[in-house]
Amino acid sequence: MKQKGRKIARCFVFLFGLLCMLLLLSRLFVPKNNRKEFGMQDVQANGILGEPENTIEVLVIGDSLAYSGLVPMALWEQYGIPSYVCCTKAQQLPYSASLLQQALRTQKPKVVLLEANAIYRKITGIEFLVNVSRDSLPVLNYHDRWKSLNVNDLSGRVEYTWTDDGKGYLFNKKSRPAEKKNYMVPTEETEKIAWLNERYVSYIAKLCEKNGAELMLYSTPSAKCWNYKRHNGIQELADRLSVPYLDMNLLSDEVAIDWTKDTRDYGDHMNYSGAKKVTQYLGSYLKAHYELSDCRDSERYAKWNDCLARWKRKVEK
Repeated sequence: MKQKGRKIARCFVFLFGLLCMLLLLSRLFVPKNNRKEFGMQDVQANGILGEPENTIEVLVIGDSLAYSGLVPMALWEQYGIPSYVCCTKAQQLPYSASLLQQALRTQKPKVVLLEANAIYRKITGIEFLVNVSRDSLPVLNYHDRWKSLNVNDLSGRVEYTWTDDGKGYLFNKKSRPAEKKNYMVPTEETEKIAWLNERYVSYIAKLCEKNGAELMLYSTPSAKCWNYKRHNGIQELADRLSVPYLDMNLLSDEVAIDWTKDTRDYGDHMNYSGAKKVTQYLGSYLKAHYELSDCRDSERYAKWNDCLARWKRKVEK
């Protein structure tokens, strides 16, 4: 029994030592700057780290439908709303929650928008555990950064210097017409939301409430990704959580998407012309339902007007 106890004790000592080592390596390996050359992943979404504290009023999380369908610079030009799109390709809800937590360390958004397509993206048990592990021990995510470590990494000094003129939006002007346009056929059927996904949305809602932000679910027009069954499922979830849900797939007259011109990949994602229409409608909705500031004349946001000028030159090219 004594020998068995010593083995168990040695095992605990080893695991504790391993954990301490991983924590120290995490502090060393995590990028100290949010530029790509410093090893930062998902640079476009992490551009928010370079934004001045407490300057973002609308924060967006979700997958590629969101970063293809909402243009923060158009939202700024038309309504003066400072927003940022913290979205990534095929983003799953655990990563959505992680990006939101990260943003809330320096920002106090009034509204957090969650693009609803991510709510139907499957999360396996392994993916859940991997995400939790990476949040706690960043070295698991940045383990190959040993090749580019420098003196600044040893000092531990963090300085995020990069900001994205597009504020997370992925610019694309390609036009590939949709094959299927009448995709929102009314039905009372509902596509079920997985239990773990619903738990994550609930967690995100509580995280928003704790930080003084209002969560809103919304759906970008997508002839490939969306249907009435999914609309019903998200509406039921929104009702259970007492949060608003805006489905622009049902607003064909108001948003006026032209499926022969406004999609870049046959009805899946919006292109720039479609995204501008989505942004215009969404901006008017946000202004009507939330107390958001018009910051265009604020000295604190002078750099946003500089961003807008650069953005317009990019669009013109």
